[in-house]
Amino acid sequence: MGSRLRTAALCGAALALAGGAAVALRAWARQRSRAALLAPSLPPLPPPPPPIRYRGYSKQILVLGLDGAGKTSVLHSLATNHVKRSVAPTEGFNAICINTEESQMEFLEIGGGESLRTYWKMYLPKVLLLVYVVDSADHARLPVAKQLLHQLIQNNSTLPVVILANKQDVEGAYCITDIHDALALSDIGDKRKMFLIGTHVAEDGSEISSSMKDAKELIAQLVLETQ
Repeated sequence: MGSRLRTAALCGAALALAGGAAVALRAWARQRSRAALLAPSLPPLPPPPPPIRYRGYSKQILVLGLDGAGKTSVLHSLATNHVKRSVAPTEGFNAICINTEESQMEFLEIGGGESLRTYWKMYLPKVLLLVYVVDSADHARLPVAKQLLHQLIQNNSTLPVVILANKQDVEGAYCITDIHDALALSDIGDKRKMFLIGTHVAEDGSEISSSMKDAKELIAQLVLETQ
């Protein structure tokens, strides 16, 4: 993978967020220079796969979001460069390893059902990056997605976050600026790298969209910068 992002394709589909204000992702491209106590009512999850070590560095990336946001489909698309829509929700963990020319990355997804969200914070301290997936067309649950995101990152001011505004191809989906406002991203401070990208998965078997390719390149670049 070349290190250069397709900035022209990104401009209409992504926002880089800094200082509480949205700026074009083009500007970023130019500058890139757990056991824990469990709630009694919840059954214990098995331990997740350990982070992969690559050249001495842990490359684990945490993938979170509400159930139905499309996390598993996104991960499959990133790993294979082809689309596979998933209808079964993740119950527990889902780990996928992705290799690029520069690094080997492990994506650790935790299911987004209400009974699983208690576990999310347990895995934040040891990850390099948070990928947070939201369903752009699920207007009724965007306030919940917002609340959970803000709770996740309130005690970590430097953790890089990539927000994927997924299902942009669904009728009625909010555009990027609407997602930015619905998640109140301007309220998150200015000490972290934060990016908002509009994504979608197309028909089964087809190649992934340019926006998914851009998201993959961005995540890989952030991992290299954060190691």
